[in-house]
Amino acid sequence: MILDEVKSAFCENKLAIYSAIAILFVSLILGYLLEPYLYSYFNPIVDDLSQKVQQGTIKLTFLTIFSNNIKIVFSMFIFGVTCFFSAVILGLNGFFAGYYVATTDNLLVTMLLIVPHGIFEFSSCILACASGFVLFNFLFKFIKTLNEQGTGPVREILSNSFDASFDKLKQALILLIIASILMAIAGLVETYFTLPIAEFILNFI
Repeated sequence: MILDEVKSAFCENKLAIYSAIAILFVSLILGYLLEPYLYSYFNPIVDDLSQKVQQGTIKLTFLTIFSNNIKIVFSMFIFGVTCFFSAVILGLNGFFAGYYVATTDNLLVTMLLIVPHGIFEFSSCILACASGFVLFNFLFKFIKTLNEQGTGPVREILSNSFDASFDKLKQALILLIIASILMAIAGLVETYFTLPIAEFILNFI
């Protein structure tokens, strides 16, 4: 039963998922290509974060990594009420990631430090953005059904509209839950596995 619901959430919302993938892909490329023009604006931010990590002001523990990233996940879901802002949040994160990769001197090392947890983190962001799109779809369908019902008892009209559009809300929540699980996995991998994996591979090069 649960697997059927998950399958429906993915199959019936392919457009939302593919749109999120496209937004992330394009924003990563733009961030990478526009790095020379943005260096003076973004580099102070990158340097400040790096210094805080080195000084211990910011500790890269599972709790800090996960709490920061899960806020992004829920922001993309909540701001799905406007649809547009879910796309903006995902685009900005992809843009900054692309920019960061472009600023590094050793692309191989950078990729080794990003890919292990990035597989889960980017997948989580894609589904979180898609969940925001589906939430918007739910609200649109709910309001559309309200208008189509005409007159009658307010409670009954609201109930009928909610029932008619409930599947979309359920699917949005399913995508959000999966995105949250993936982000938790990303946090664990980044905290405990990314660096050892990178060091292991680099020892053979």
